[in-house]
Amino acid sequence: MSLAAEMQVNVRVPGGTLFEGAAARLNAVAENGAFGILPNHVDFVTALAPSVLLITQPDGTERIFGVDEGLLVKTGHTVDVAVRRGVESSDLATLRQTVREAFEAVEDDERVARSALSRLEADMVRRFAGLRQAPQP
Repeated sequence: MSLAAEMQVNVRVPGGTLFEGAAARLNAVAENGAFGILPNHVDFVTALAPSVLLITQPDGTERIFGVDEGLLVKTGHTVDVAVRRGVESSDLATLRQTVREAFEAVEDDERVARSALSRLEADMVRRFAGLRQAPQP
């Protein structure tokens, strides 16, 4: 593997992509503690804990993400991060509120979806019960 000054980072959630671009450094928190990755770091896989994901771009700009549990895979000069939920914030001071608002909205949507699914399941059970009770010709 050749030495590189930057790596490609992809941060994805089930509904899309939070970040896709070059990075000089990445800091995250795994279940066993915080860690950092530089472009020439050894390849590895780790489970991420709900925490702050910090990506430093080659120009020094820091991108701050609040992420839920997920998985990080480093291969060569590419880092792929997949998380259940995530949101970008402009700074650490507002991250907590941004995460709270975004995650609560997702939880509300999930609650509505579970309720609709429960109604559909109950309707399907009633229809099957009705078929079973229908008179045979």
